[in-house]
Amino acid sequence: MAIEIARELLEALRRARRVAVLTGAGVSAESGVPTFRDAQTGIWAHFRPEDLATPRAFRRDPRRVWEWYAWRRERVARAAPNAAHRALAEMEARVPEFTLITQNVDGLHARAGSRSVIELHGNLNRAKCFEEDMVVSEWADTGDVPPRCPRCGGLLRPDVVWFEENLPAEALARAMEGSAACEVFLSVGTATVVYPAAELPLRARAAGARLVEINPSPTPISDQAHYVLRGPAGEILPALLQAWC
Repeated sequence: MAIEIARELLEALRRARRVAVLTGAGVSAESGVPTFRDAQTGIWAHFRPEDLATPRAFRRDPRRVWEWYAWRRERVARAAPNAAHRALAEMEARVPEFTLITQNVDGLHARAGSRSVIELHGNLNRAKCFEEDMVVSEWADTGDVPPRCPRCGGLLRPDVVWFEENLPAEALARAMEGSAACEVFLSVGTATVVYPAAELPLRARAAGARLVEINPSPTPISDQAHYVLRGPAGEILPALLQAWC
């Protein structure tokens, strides 16, 4: 299927020295990673994600929450970056200032070669201390589930943002700064309904950027976008990259 890309968009990308991109669950779904709310199968089908992804749930049953995330990590480990991830990694090498912001926690952007990814919702493959809120990279294998923090002995938890928690302040500040400073902003595979991430495309547009939406279906920002490219990110982004270059 031929993908029609406006000449004005290509010219804007060729001129741009600062480009920002926001990616959402639709990008990872093309790698076979289920969206957060579609991830419940097998023994986990009886649980709502909202009942497992909260500090209260972890305090109530830390083993259950840790095992659910271990199951999710195994599924992500079997996935591979797709054409959209790879295209974004190539774009980064072509723009002097490229800001890649993701709502995904699977680490696929880094595996595709993206060097500097702002992970708004954390990373499923990292753990941090529930008590000290510090990332922990190594711990003793004592058989405890969850494992214990080597510093304070507290429980380890996934380094992801749960319901009832704020986004990491530094990551959000960098995302806001990159969005406000860019000349072109790509909103890719995200429904743009979860704030504050959903604010980023509109922040970029208000600051004068050309706003591009790449998504199979309309979203709340579709009417605000200067350019809308309908279809899967794994088809649209490689075609955009090819036409751009």
